[in-house]
Amino acid sequence: MSGNLLGEVIALVTAALWTITALAADMAARYATSLAMNVVRMLLAIPMFFILLWVVSGSPVPSYALLGVWGWLSLAGLVGYVFGDLCLFNSYRTMGSRYGQLFMTLAPVFAAVGGYFILGEVMQLRAWLVMFLILGGISMSICSRSGSDDKHLHIKVPFKGVLFGLGAAAGQGIGLVISKIGMDSYAAALPAGVTQESVMMPFAATFIRCVAALVAFLAITAIRRQGASVVALIKTPRPMFYMVITTFFGPFVGVSLSLLAIEYTSTGIASTLLAMVPVFILLPAWLFFGQKITILDILGTVVAVGGVALLFL
Repeated sequence: MSGNLLGEVIALVTAALWTITALAADMAARYATSLAMNVVRMLLAIPMFFILLWVVSGSPVPSYALLGVWGWLSLAGLVGYVFGDLCLFNSYRTMGSRYGQLFMTLAPVFAAVGGYFILGEVMQLRAWLVMFLILGGISMSICSRSGSDDKHLHIKVPFKGVLFGLGAAAGQGIGLVISKIGMDSYAAALPAGVTQESVMMPFAATFIRCVAALVAFLAITAIRRQGASVVALIKTPRPMFYMVITTFFGPFVGVSLSLLAIEYTSTGIASTLLAMVPVFILLPAWLFFGQKITILDILGTVVAVGGVALLFL
């Protein structure tokens, strides 16, 4: 486990930012489809990266990202943003958002296993125990919530939904591992003394992921002939306001910080802490949307936070 715990702190901060993203995305989803939101999210994120990279490093695109770097990070964008998001959306449709979120708690497991086999990362037994303790707390919190008019969790779920749920978790977990490969290749390609682009590397890497994802989402939009829904979303001020917030705290800052986190800790631990959003969202969901907090919510939060505390002991 990391000695200075910087990666763990960054991951927790990122989870807090993603909580804002989740709340804003929930508001935007009342006006638009998931595909339209993904297209607009990428369309908003890329200019943000353009401006930031230009101001800080003097170039609107990564100057030292070689073809191999673009290849790995583009693949990470396709696996994480496109494959993962599409599977997640379809899991919501086939078995409900509660089950979809529950399957997403497996993403850190995919990240840890992928980190071991692909990157050679080894997590100690204590780290595994802490990870499952945190994920157990998150799962308890998710299980306490009712989806639509369903007040109880049932054992039986559609097999197709299970596949979509596993695909969503694998997409997020393995996408993070592939991102780390791309980041390592990027760092190796930077000449000595190039400090500006070195500092901006997580943002530049996320920019590449967004470009690949945008191309894929636009292709899917064209195939499904859903361009009108994208235009309708762009023309509507209220959901666009929520989309700007979603994009800023999501792909622009949040995802970039998640890539920074995996530079300082294992992908398994980072992915586990990034999964804390369902716990973080309890209080603001109660304050702003009047959602009830149950005893199981509180117990799950205590278990998850207790696991996080063990990381810092």
